Order: sequence, then structure tokens, then C-alpha cells
Amino acid sequence: MSVSLLSRNVARKLLFLQFLAVITMGLLFCLKDPFWGASAIGGGLAAWLPNVVFMIFAWRHQAHTPAKGRMAWTFAIGEVLKVAASFSILVVALVGYKAVVLPLIVTWLSVLVVQILAPAVINNKG
Repeated sequence: MSVSLLSRNVARKLLFLQFLAVITMGLLFCLKDPFWGASAIGGGLAAWLPNVVFMIFAWRHQAHTPAKGRMAWTFAIGEVLKVAASFSILVVALVGYKAVVLPLIVTWLSVLVVQILAPAVINNKG
């Protein structure tokens, strides 16, 4: 299996685990109140959606072989856009939809923790 295909499989598994974390946290907070559940899903999507867009962007540019310096700048710009998109979604959820802060932030942080820990688990099993 080629390295690029292997990295795509790891990325898909990571995105799937993050999505499961969003749904799980949303359902758990929904036990307290449906609006808490919706707020939790909004927080999870604020972390998950920018990751999906970043992964699609990375996959599309993976076929090209840019210069070393250009690759670093592309990655840096992608990360800045990812943080800006996450921040924008959080602001829309808090200001526009008046989301509950606790489930929003807890789910957002949970998805980020999954993003950090899941690759180690995926690589150890594979």
C-alpha cells in the first residue's frame, strides 16, 4: 500500500472518530436538554468541519509536488484558515444561535483531544 493511500485511510479514520465524538457528546448533552445537545453538536462541528475542509484541500494538493518552501506555506495558510473557520463557527453558534457555552466548549475541546490522541491509537493498531 502506498504511503499516500495509507495516510488517506488514517485521515478518514480520524475524521470518522471525530464525527463519532461529536454525535456521542451531542446525545449525552441531549439527555439534560435538547438545546444543550444542539449546542454540543455546534461546538463539535466547529472543530470537525474545518478539519474536513483542510483534509479535502490537502488531498487535492497531494497529487502535485510543490517545492519544499511552498509546501510549508500551504500548510501554514491552511492551518490559519482552519483556526479562523473554527472561530467563526463558534462565534455564530454563541452569538447567532445563543448556544449554551458549557456543552459547546466541552464538545469542541473533546473533538480537539480526539484529533490529538486518535492518530497514536490508529497507528498502533495498524
